[in-house]
Amino acid sequence: MGTFSIWHWLIVLAVVLILFGGKGKVSALMGDLGKGLKSFKKSMKDEEEDTAPAKAIESEPAPRAAAPTENKDRATGA
Repeated sequence: MGTFSIWHWLIVLAVVLILFGGKGKVSALMGDLGKGLKSFKKSMKDEEEDTAPAKAIESEPAPRAAAPTENKDRATGA
């Protein structure tokens, strides 16, 4: 049979049938994969938007209270 045996042709035929045969299985799988990736990216973006304001609030320094120097002087009696 030359350089290609019957097993080679059977494998090629099986691959072609899997890829292009029967209701576009690979096409449907790739479409589902694309939808899943879009959904994942959208949820990650939504999560980043939800946490961004909280991080901004946490990064602001807290206002410092005035030092109680008068109370310290009264306690020492000075």
